[in-house]
Amino acid sequence: MDKEIWVRADVPDSKEERKNIVLSALETGIETAIVRPEDEDFASLGKVTLRINDNGSLSDGYEIVELSTPEDQDRAMAMAGKRAGIILDSSDWTVIPLENLIAKFRNSGTKVFACASDKEQAKLYMQTLEKGVDGIVVSTDDPNAIRKFASIVSGTSDVELSELEVLSVKNIEMGDRVCVDTVSIMVPGEGMLIGSQASCLFLIQSESEDNGYVAARPFRVNAGAVHAYVMGPEGRTRYLGELRSGEPVVLVNRDGTTRLSSVGRCKIEQRPLVLLTATDGQNTYSTILQNAETVRLVTKDGSISVSAVKKGDKVLGRLESGGRHFGMKIDETIREI
Repeated sequence: MDKEIWVRADVPDSKEERKNIVLSALETGIETAIVRPEDEDFASLGKVTLRINDNGSLSDGYEIVELSTPEDQDRAMAMAGKRAGIILDSSDWTVIPLENLIAKFRNSGTKVFACASDKEQAKLYMQTLEKGVDGIVVSTDDPNAIRKFASIVSGTSDVELSELEVLSVKNIEMGDRVCVDTVSIMVPGEGMLIGSQASCLFLIQSESEDNGYVAARPFRVNAGAVHAYVMGPEGRTRYLGELRSGEPVVLVNRDGTTRLSSVGRCKIEQRPLVLLTATDGQNTYSTILQNAETVRLVTKDGSISVSAVKKGDKVLGRLESGGRHFGMKIDETIREI
């Protein structure tokens, strides 16, 4: 994620409300807050960088520009190359075209931030004129609205999942499988995207459901064999066998929403394995999983254990074209069988 994300915690009159904004931002992963001079004690709330708003001028050469008229736009443009950065705040961006401001400040040495009250607005600003703004300043007094910026902060984006029809499930030899224990509690329908081909990653659910034999471990995904791909941040893939403690992993829900977590530990152990194959109607894909009741594939309405899945069952996965080079997507014809 190359965009900076800050929060405005200087607007509400109540200090308690301003404090709650900073706390919500920290919970979301936002580590920079614009605050009033009397709120410097917020530094004790956590690892946070405070930028003091002194009548619109911030520390380190940043300036807040409130935009409501074309004259305000002219005043903002005059700061190009003269400030470290400007923060643009407008209640009506149809009056002040953001394209003009981004074009003016591009290559000027002055960073451009835009205030956004919701995630969709932020995404639009980050894509304007392809390059977008250099950063987003979350501007809302609703703590729940701030928390919805988590996927932007983490650099993850929603994925499109497709239904795949299972063709076969067969036992194969013992092998090394990876359990990924994360630092997050997952819910039923949430897990990781895993597969033997980068073109198809199956959604493998966390151990978030009790089965009568072992207690639920909702922080864990019994993911599959060491060779398998797992989807990571920014759409890059990793091999399960190379994941290490502290590294980021992407958690995916059945609706395609994502969030970022970190590996707490990986457990690689020899276990009996099964080869599962499925099709989208045109191509055949596969993944190798442990033969255990606790390993479950996510479906449109629930989940199904690998020990119970059979031909004709429908499971969810992510399809994409092209190939992979060191985990990065490339436009190349490649077959992985």
